[in-house]
Amino acid sequence: MRIDLHTHSTASDGTDTPAELVRHAAAAGLDVVALTDHDTVGGHAEARAALPAGLTLVTGAELSCRIDGVSLHLLAYLFDPEEPELARERELVRDDRVPRAQGMVAKLRDLGVPITWEQVARIAGDGAVGRPHLATALVELGVVPSVSDAFTSEWLANDGRAYVDKHELDPFDAIRLVKAAGGATVFAHPLAVKRGSCVPESVIAELAASGLDGIEADHMDHDAPTRARLHGMAADLGLLATGSSDYHGSRKTCRLGEYTTDPEVYGEIVRRATGAFPVPGTGG
Repeated sequence: MRIDLHTHSTASDGTDTPAELVRHAAAAGLDVVALTDHDTVGGHAEARAALPAGLTLVTGAELSCRIDGVSLHLLAYLFDPEEPELARERELVRDDRVPRAQGMVAKLRDLGVPITWEQVARIAGDGAVGRPHLATALVELGVVPSVSDAFTSEWLANDGRAYVDKHELDPFDAIRLVKAAGGATVFAHPLAVKRGSCVPESVIAELAASGLDGIEADHMDHDAPTRARLHGMAADLGLLATGSSDYHGSRKTCRLGEYTTDPEVYGEIVRRATGAFPVPGTGG
């Protein structure tokens, strides 16, 4: 089985619609794909309706969190999307995305970049606006050569000159909320230092003790020594170690299935989750 547990659609900051994403996942030879848009489940219904035969959909979301001034992302899988407390927190994060993005536009303009809110809104479309949309605008304007080059301290990284905070969950609260909604949690790209500051390993250990299920070890932003280090950390802390592409369509260079999750690890995630079930494709 080929299993990719981290992808994005136009419901947040990917360039594939949810229907296109599941079709591309099947064409890429995947058996299982998780749709984990930022702080939203808005793409799940379309992905279900278009799911090709032979492909299983795992519903999820990538939750925006912060601890001690450091941002981190928590992948939540197979939770009940109607659970009210978690739904309310997701809405608070989404509602803060527009003013936050407008604040980053203002900072970029103060830095001499001729970006406009209208340009960013056009790029975001109906998706939950985020930094990749601003990064795409910087590429359009010729300020940086690629989206990844916008995520530096010069521009949009967590310590960047144009960075603006947004409402984010405390990760311990996020784990509690996801578990209460029947879901499983995996810390996304925990040591992706190119994105900015990362939480120390002591915090990962505390999250593990508080019910974190796993860490995303195999990811394009982790080099080989970092991947090995994370696999060792997972073993030491009793965490599951996952792998995935963090696919964003044409917005990033990663390919569907670039990294994958071991079938036994996937099976354990499904076993632990009770809020929803994987959706088998029927050729929709």
